[in-house]
Formats: sequence, C-alpha cells, structure tokens
Amino acid sequence: MDRQSPFCVLVASLLAIAAFSGAPAHSAERGAYPSKPVRMIVPFAPGGGSDIVGRVVAQGLAEQWGETVVVDNRPGAGSTVGAAIASKANPDGYTVMVSSSAISSSPALYKKLSFDITSDFVPVTLIGSQPSLLAVHPSVGAKSVREFIALAKAEPEKFAFASAGVGSATHLGSELFRVKAGVKLVHVPYKSAGLAATALLSGEVQVLMTNMATALPLVKAGRITGLGVTSKERSPLAPELQTVSEAGLTGFEYSTWYGMLVPAGTPKSIVYKLNTDVVKLLSAGRAPRERLTGKGLSIHATTAGDFGRFLKSEVAKWQQVTASAGIKPR
Repeated sequence: MDRQSPFCVLVASLLAIAAFSGAPAHSAERGAYPSKPVRMIVPFAPGGGSDIVGRVVAQGLAEQWGETVVVDNRPGAGSTVGAAIASKANPDGYTVMVSSSAISSSPALYKKLSFDITSDFVPVTLIGSQPSLLAVHPSVGAKSVREFIALAKAEPEKFAFASAGVGSATHLGSELFRVKAGVKLVHVPYKSAGLAATALLSGEVQVLMTNMATALPLVKAGRITGLGVTSKERSPLAPELQTVSEAGLTGFEYSTWYGMLVPAGTPKSIVYKLNTDVVKLLSAGRAPRERLTGKGLSIHATTAGDFGRFLKSEVAKWQQVTASAGIKPR
C-alpha cells in the first residue's frame, strides 16, 4: 500500500495543502503544548498507506489543537531513512513519526542501522491495521488454505509465490505463511506489488499474499481464487471470505499495521497528551474513522505501553521468520 501512482501522489499533496493551510496557530497564546507547528515524519512517499494514515491523523490533531501539523515525507530503504531522521530529532514533542509495520522488520533486514527502533523511540499508540489476502491462480485447484497446504506438501517446491521484492511486506507475509504451514514454496521477487499481481494473473506464479485493495477485485471477478484473509477477524470489506486461520492454518495472523512514535527522551507528559489526543480522535472522530475504515483498516488505538510491548514482539517475530526463511540482512 506504500507504492502509488503519480496521480495518487498529486492527490495526496493537494489534500495536504487543503487540510493544513487553514489551521489557526492560536495555541501559543494558551501557553500549552503544542505552541508551534508539529512535524510528522512519514518514512514513505506520498500516496502510500503510511502517508494516508498519517495525513488523516495530522488533520484531526490540527483541528483539535488549533495548530498546524506538517507531514514530512522521507522515503527510502524500506522506511529506515525517515526513521533515522526521526530518531535524531529534538525530543521536545514537535517531531513525531507515523510509520507502518516495516519498521519492525528493519532490524532483521539491514545489517547496519543508525538507530534502534526499540530504544531510540518511545511508542505513542498503535493506530490501525490492514490485512492481506492469500490468493492462488485458479489452475492450482485449491479452494481453501487446507487444500492448498495439502497440495504443497505433496509436491514440495511445485508452487511459486510472488512478492514485491526481497524484504517487502508481500515477501515477509508469505514467508510467515510458509514457515507456519511447513511447506516449501519457490520465491519469485518482482519490482512492485503490481507486477507481482500481474504474474499471478498470467499463471507465471501460483501464489500471492497482497493487500486487499489489489486482490479483492480480482477475487470477485473470478480471475484468482481467494483462500483467506490474513487478519485475526474477517474483513468488513469481504465478510464472506474466511480468515486464513479459519480456513485451515489455526492461529495464523498477519497484517500491515500503522503506529505513532516519538524520539526517545520526549517528556512523558507530551507522550501522554499525544496518546490521549490520538485515541480520542480515533474513537470519537467519525470522519477520521470513516476515512481509515473505508481503506480497509481496522482501528486499534492503544496505550503507549501496549504499543511498546507489541512492537518488541513484532521485532522478535520478524527476526525469527527471516532466519527461518534464510533471508540475510543486507
């Protein structure tokens, strides 16, 4: 969801201008935080999932505070460029970061990082998550996860799965499935999620785990077979589709999540206010919720402590998955 067309980038930029240009800067008169514009670093390009989520939250906070929140896109190296910038920012509350779950897999994918995601940041809150869809080419013949696992175990390495590149969400999610299911599949990396989907449609590969926005229309059109949604619960966008866990791989769960963090050393009072205001926005703000759920996200506003424990568990999970899959840090 973090790769979008130039048109989406233009639309996102126009929306940002419209959203923030009218925010009045009166909070300085009140002498409370925030008393000046807040920079929100998004470590991905405009138009992608993290950018969309970040801008929804930024607009809501700007309206709450009466202070401008400026989204600063810093893409590169799977979120690590922007995260490095955010980690070194002044911990005064005027720099926050909204990122996807890519930050939790970066320690397992990169040998040398200039930051430690668990010690150089303070978690503020989880914002939401978006499931993927496990799908196969109709020629496979499987109608459920259980059937596909049986076929894959009967003929190891017969089936190939596509990804948007080594270390991408489509790759890691598929490797998690492969490890949990105990099957041997051949990995075929492509340069983008779109090319990976095209490869599945043509039958060049037989398996793909990708975002709902890409896969669901193809499933409904009968061009690919949806085996299961990767979230813990069924997606409201396609409640007729079982989860992967329901469909045959009990306990399996994988979603792209989004959360807010601030540099280590940010005062606890500011972390608390950020958490309180974001949670309020996501729980009471009908428009922000609808904008996010309309994109297929489930809202998961949490305490800072809960998000911190979740983040550590995610880092450990991806280190285990990459080791099992033989993915070496680059």
